[in-house]
Amino acid sequence: MSDSADDVDVITFGCRLNACESEIIRKQAAADGLSDAVVFNTCAVTGEAVRQARQAIRKARRERPGARLIVTGCAAQIDPTAFAGMAEVDLVLGNAEKSAPGSYVPAPELGRVRVNDIMSVRETAGHLIDGLKDRARAYVEVQNGCDHRCTFCIIPYGRGNSRSAAAGEVVAQVKRLAAQGYREVVLTGVDVTSWGADLPGAPTLGQLVARILKLVPELPRLRLSSIDAAEIDPDLMRCLATEPRLMPYLHLSLQAGDDMILKRMKRRHSRADALKLVAEVRAVRPDTAFGADLIAGFPTETEAMFENTLSLVDEAGLSFLHVFPYSPRPGTPAARMPAVARTVVKDRAARLRAAGDAALVRHLQRQVGRTVMGLVERPDLGEGGVARAEDFTEIAFSGDALVGGIAALKAAGHDGKRMIASLGALQAAE
Repeated sequence: MSDSADDVDVITFGCRLNACESEIIRKQAAADGLSDAVVFNTCAVTGEAVRQARQAIRKARRERPGARLIVTGCAAQIDPTAFAGMAEVDLVLGNAEKSAPGSYVPAPELGRVRVNDIMSVRETAGHLIDGLKDRARAYVEVQNGCDHRCTFCIIPYGRGNSRSAAAGEVVAQVKRLAAQGYREVVLTGVDVTSWGADLPGAPTLGQLVARILKLVPELPRLRLSSIDAAEIDPDLMRCLATEPRLMPYLHLSLQAGDDMILKRMKRRHSRADALKLVAEVRAVRPDTAFGADLIAGFPTETEAMFENTLSLVDEAGLSFLHVFPYSPRPGTPAARMPAVARTVVKDRAARLRAAGDAALVRHLQRQVGRTVMGLVERPDLGEGGVARAEDFTEIAFSGDALVGGIAALKAAGHDGKRMIASLGALQAAE
């Protein structure tokens, strides 16, 4: 994804958090007077993400031979030497440096690599609060970093330890966004459910959500990004039960459905824990839909172990899957474990995706005939638009509705990927 400001492009790889921070990069680069440049905000979650970044850097140098090429993000933080070794690269910035004032001011005396020890970063994410705003919704970064050390994951070494933005700063930012007309705000971070553990009194994410909903009553919709099933607190459960403005969709970082694989991943939940959580949420909020991240082909995974993950899709009633073929990351414990053959990894990923496609069809079929409130995201090709239901279902609809508004949509059918609907008589798209 490229975000251009005059002659400076910011190219984003990876997660929604990176997209939020690319907005910060763009603003800081402009404040520093950067011109004729391309900034690459990289991702390190898979080897493929790193390969794509390197490929994009080489392409940019061919297309813009005189531009200044700057590399930052998780891949740059974890392996700055590799990017500094590319002849195309002019500057490598760490994750802490990419949003710092003055980082984009030319300073040859500081060298080509400015990457500090991310584990030494202790400040909260407050300076990163102003997140990505698309036309429909805004994202607020409430937390950064991760204190957990899952054996497959390199991200803590790119992001550092968990640190939270102060509740008052978060509420103030959400209030500003609501005043600007945003009807939906998404709370995002690396490990969102760990928010507050490093703050005085160790407040919980549920307490933050309750505070936002109480102090920003004009905000119609508050949504959470991906969360850890091991960390949902009682306050958050109460919010799900009692606060209709908290959207009924949870994207769970499950990763596997087999207890031995979960143990070898060093996850903090079991298969039974995941199923118990889903059941408890559905008991208090029956309309909740669930998505999940799942890894196929983790080292030592047998066919029986994989079947446990595959069956979890139906048993938990998941509707939306993000499937990742296992990718070994150098420096992680999992990279030293006995690997599954790549052909088997790819086959299992394909089978998981097929199960996810079937689960989505079942979810869509249940929506037919309902009238749902959709946040209008964009115009569609031709007449109508695309909206997102409260439970995250994508809706293609006919009729005219304002982007960023909330419209009543009558679901007439689906195409296997999204609902097909028409604009209802009631529309709240002012």
